[in-house]
Amino acid sequence: MKVNTGKGTMPLVALVAIWSVSAIVSLPGLAISPILAKLDTIFPHASELEVEMLESLPSLLIIPFMLLAGRWSVKGNKLQLLIAGTVIFFLSGVGSLLSHRLVELIVCGAIMGIGAGMIIPLSTGLVVDYFTGDRRVKQLGISSAVNNLTLVIATSLSGYLAGVEWHLAFAVYLLPIVTLVLIPALGRSKPAPEPPSGAQHRQTALNRKMIVGIALFYFAITYLSLIVTFNTSYLAARAGLDSSRSGLIISLFFLAIMAPGFVLNTIIAKLGSRTNVWSLLVMAVGLGIMSLAHPSMLSLSVGAILAGLGYGVMQPIVYDKAATNAPPELSTLALSIVMAVNYLAILVAPFIIDGVNYILHTSKPESPFMINAVATLVLAIVAAALHKSNRVFGSDD
Repeated sequence: MKVNTGKGTMPLVALVAIWSVSAIVSLPGLAISPILAKLDTIFPHASELEVEMLESLPSLLIIPFMLLAGRWSVKGNKLQLLIAGTVIFFLSGVGSLLSHRLVELIVCGAIMGIGAGMIIPLSTGLVVDYFTGDRRVKQLGISSAVNNLTLVIATSLSGYLAGVEWHLAFAVYLLPIVTLVLIPALGRSKPAPEPPSGAQHRQTALNRKMIVGIALFYFAITYLSLIVTFNTSYLAARAGLDSSRSGLIISLFFLAIMAPGFVLNTIIAKLGSRTNVWSLLVMAVGLGIMSLAHPSMLSLSVGAILAGLGYGVMQPIVYDKAATNAPPELSTLALSIVMAVNYLAILVAPFIIDGVNYILHTSKPESPFMINAVATLVLAIVAAALHKSNRVFGSDD
């Protein structure tokens, strides 16, 4: 079966190979989430620094290796880079599954960060290489959807396996073997050149001003949405909900991020240059609902879904804008720069949230949600004012 790429066709199995890359890039850090509460029991002599390294070291290494991978992709062989990164990722997963000491898990997590960093830019870079125009936007949406769907499924599976035996939580890190099996299909199907009419050909070099603007916008919306994953458990506790309900709300958030990816072209066709404006408004409303003084399962679920829907529309559009503001040979480099801010936002978000709470002298669990809702609304107002003239906030046609 062949898939239309806008440049010609490609085998469906090659497209599945690209989807499999999108599926595994969200895995680092997943397996430790269900055992965080039991770390003191599993490793009774672990220091606070060791626990922090287990959580943060993979993301710290992902960022520089994403940027290096973007640079290597300019003149290097992307398929070889993908194979090397996936092998490193898979072997570190095997190591994690077999580890019995915390220091071993820390080392394996660091190695996993290196492997993940090498392949993350390719999860979208390959879509850009193989597709163009509306079909590229559609596939970027599907790629984002696959990523978030895998996140939901793998988190649930990891939690279940951890309940059986904590080592088994790391079995989710073996999924890259599927990518390794499918990579030869990509080798047999080379991407066609970008057509002369393609948006990328209006660039002869990286449009640095646009790339920086897109990266700053992506950092802002990622940080503003992360409050759902970081602080929902506090709201759930205030509402008298147990951790399983909190986990369900966060799962609904990721499912909502996934959903727009399958109908992204239709959404853009209806909203046009106002797509980001409406997405920000939906996200602001969702965060505002979650900040209500008397939260309930219903209000938290509705708020999380709306916040996820808004972010889920904007994320693949960010990737498309990054790609179209670079010539074809530099598109993966542009994507690596923009995608790196996602992990930067994850690293600094807890510090920003705590800092804002300290400045405003508030400790109420709903306060960060209200603050982020207001900030998102302000960003929506800015987008509404600039969407016709600014290609970061509005149309990139």
